Amino acid sequence: MINKVIITAKQAGTAILKEYKKETSSVVDWKADDSPLTVADTAAHQAIVKGLQESFPDIPVLSEEGKSIPFSERKSWPKYWCVDPMDGTKEFIKKTGQFTVNIALIEYGLPVMGVVYAPAIDLLYYAVKGEGAFKKEKGQEPVKIRAERYYKKESDLSIVASKDHAGPAVKKLFEAYPLASARSMGSSLKFCLIAEGEANLYYRDVPTYEWDTAAAQAIVEEAGGFVLTRNGRPLEYNKENLLNPELITVGKEGKMWVDVIRSLAV
Repeated sequence: MINKVIITAKQAGTAILKEYKKETSSVVDWKADDSPLTVADTAAHQAIVKGLQESFPDIPVLSEEGKSIPFSERKSWPKYWCVDPMDGTKEFIKKTGQFTVNIALIEYGLPVMGVVYAPAIDLLYYAVKGEGAFKKEKGQEPVKIRAERYYKKESDLSIVASKDHAGPAVKKLFEAYPLASARSMGSSLKFCLIAEGEANLYYRDVPTYEWDTAAAQAIVEEAGGFVLTRNGRPLEYNKENLLNPELITVGKEGKMWVDVIRSLAV
């Protein structure tokens, strides 16, 4: 199953790159979070839905670009695909290469498989519950990754922050740890820095949606890390309101950071 999902993600990546290579990207609409919707978003959505429905016709698809399925219908789904056809549209427009295709399989409210693919740099992360998390760089074989970065002293602390979406609580975190280094990254690649042990903490205090986090959560958790709410519980999926609460993504040190962030509440 994972191989078919990876193929589908790469097909979506190919559709995105056709637009990416153009000098300008056509913005066709605006999303609920005021981020732009481009021709590339739509093309990737179509490629993913087609690929998943052909390979797995009995599993429904919930995609950011096709999210109007009512809760009365989807609440009975035991499993479904949670998809963000292109996460990081602003990065796509700015041509940083830091945008991804995200595909997750959700079973009974929890992610059990995830693929995060960055087509502009041919970088792939994937995970299946119980089988581990992997990273594959261009031209290389996949390697198993572990969220094993430890906090020993403040100058070694690495905190991931969104380029475009850092909120007041994140700023307060940096004020509390002035010697910590900041890693700025677009899209769900921020989660993957935790999964491969490149950073200690990613705290997001402004809204995300389920499709923004599902695939990356599967990867972080299979790498031994955690994606938690401020209450220390794993994020859950297929909620009536698809908006996520604040989230804390950490490696092996886990729930220690939940207490830290609670103490910094704004």
